[in-house]
Amino acid sequence: MKREERRQEIINLLVESRAVELDDIAARFGVSKMTIHRDLDDLERAGVLRKVRGGATIDAGTQFESDFRFRELQEADVKRALAQTAAELVEPGMTVMINDGSMASVLGDVLAAKKPITIITNNAAIMERLKGVSGVTLIGLGGVYSAKFNAYFGIVTEEALSRLRADIAFISAPAAAGRLAYHMDEAVVRTKRAMMRSSRQSCLMINNRRFGHTALHVLADLAEFDTVLSDKPLPHDTLAELGDGKTVVRIAHKETTI
Repeated sequence: MKREERRQEIINLLVESRAVELDDIAARFGVSKMTIHRDLDDLERAGVLRKVRGGATIDAGTQFESDFRFRELQEADVKRALAQTAAELVEPGMTVMINDGSMASVLGDVLAAKKPITIITNNAAIMERLKGVSGVTLIGLGGVYSAKFNAYFGIVTEEALSRLRADIAFISAPAAAGRLAYHMDEAVVRTKRAMMRSSRQSCLMINNRRFGHTALHVLADLAEFDTVLSDKPLPHDTLAELGDGKTVVRIAHKETTI
C-alpha cells in the first residue's frame, strides 16, 4: 500500500472511531511503528489529528480541533437534531448570525426553510450551500480564510460584524466545563464574541460530549447566552452554577428555564 493510501485509511479509521492505537495500525498495515509515527506526525502537522500516548485522536484538545472535513462526517444525527431544535427560535423575517463549524453548517441548511430570512455568516459551507437560494438574503463575512475551520476570520470579519445587527446569533463550542465554554483558537474566539455582541440574543449549540473539557481560550460564561442547546441534559455542576440566572436550556425539543 502506498503512503498516501495508508494515511487516507488512517483518516477513515479516525472518522469511524475517533481514536487509533499505534500498535494496531502498524500491524494492520504491516509496517513498522516508526513508519506509523511519521504518518501521524505528518497528519498532525496538517491539522488532521492530535497525537496522544500510544496513538492518535481527532477529539478536541486544549489546543486542537480536527479539520472541518472530518468533523462534518461525524454524528450527523446529533447535529441534525440540534439544528432542528435551534430553528424553533427563528421566525421568518428575522436576521440570524451563524458561526463556523460543522454543526452550524447543518443549521444553515435547516434555516433555509424559514424564508424570508437574512443569514449572516463566516461559515464557508453555509455560503456555498445557500448562495442563490430564493428567499434567503445571504451576507457572507470576508476575512482570512481558514481551511481547518472552513470559515473566515480576522480584522476584516470582526469589523464587518461591528457594523451589523441580528436578532439572534448561533454559537458553537468544542469544549465546556462548569459554566464556561472554551475554544482553542484565538481568532475564532474573537469572531464568536463579535457575533454575540452584534446580536439581540445568542444561543450556544453544544454536543453534550464536549462537556467536562477545556481548551486554551475561554469563549464565554454560559450565563452570557440566552439559550444553551444540547442533545442531552447538562451536567449537574453546570446546571447548579447556572441556577440563579435566566438562561434557558433546551434539550432536543424539551425546554427548562433555570
